[in-house]
Amino acid sequence: MADIAMSQRNRDLGRRLAPALQVGLPAVALLVMLAVIFWIRPAAMSYFGFMLLFKLAVPLMFASLAQMLVIMLGDIDLSIGSFVGFVTCVTALYLDTSPVLAIAIYIASIIAYAAVGLLIHLRQLPSIIVTLGMSFIWLGIAIIILPAPGGSAPAWLTGFMAWKPPVLPLPIILAAFAAAVGHIIINRSSYGAILRGAGGNPRAIQRAGWSIKTIRAAVYAAAGLLGLIAGVTLTGLTTSGDPNVAPAYTLLGVGAVILGGGSFTGGIVSPVGTVIGAFTLALAGSLLSFLQVPPTWQIGAQGGILFLVLAGRILLAEKKS
Repeated sequence: MADIAMSQRNRDLGRRLAPALQVGLPAVALLVMLAVIFWIRPAAMSYFGFMLLFKLAVPLMFASLAQMLVIMLGDIDLSIGSFVGFVTCVTALYLDTSPVLAIAIYIASIIAYAAVGLLIHLRQLPSIIVTLGMSFIWLGIAIIILPAPGGSAPAWLTGFMAWKPPVLPLPIILAAFAAAVGHIIINRSSYGAILRGAGGNPRAIQRAGWSIKTIRAAVYAAAGLLGLIAGVTLTGLTTSGDPNVAPAYTLLGVGAVILGGGSFTGGIVSPVGTVIGAFTLALAGSLLSFLQVPPTWQIGAQGGILFLVLAGRILLAEKKS
């Protein structure tokens, strides 16, 4: 009897520690990579060094959070990279000279995202196929309005992305804010439980009186909004638009979500883990540059880092069980 009680207590402790382990592993990987970079370049351990290391992680973070919302429903969005590139083109071309037009296009794109979520649900279509098709649509529209990289970001946008607030660099502040807001909405609020349930057990949510159609449309619209923020911040960093500026965001976003404790089965995601995962993958590129890894090898090396962290997470899960 005592052994049974001890086993039950161990299982309960494992369930309570699971979220911490999911977030802790990518955080440890992030700290290890920072330690290696600081050992190679001690000058990087400064306010300016953190700005340089993490400024490009901001748009990837928002794109990863957008992917997280879609994965929360049990879907995958293969269009987020093309969508971010489309937003950079719209921002660079119209936000400064024709802000009303730019805002109208932004709103229409968010509505289009919600419509895609409804289409997938109503017609029971594979999200991979539908979003893959949407990726070509976003890319095609972006190329039509901006065939080659160009345009210019508004001065206020580039100024904001270059802003140096006191004490902490802007990327760290934005990451902490996004992680806190996401954690409160997704993991702490009652509505967050409904959103996660729509991916993990949609029949139960429907029996409780909630409309799955409305939830999916709202979640896809929120994903579009986060993708929009990713594109706008990326434009502020690059100061121009480019249809092909962010194709890697699609799979890096998936990697950040899974690295941060998410599951392809739906209903299991971690905003905090996703933010840390996005920063980990963004920092991996900087680490490989510091290690003088040739650019042709860097993509494979990033995949290797992701594989090692995920393998560590699986081993921890097996040991815990």
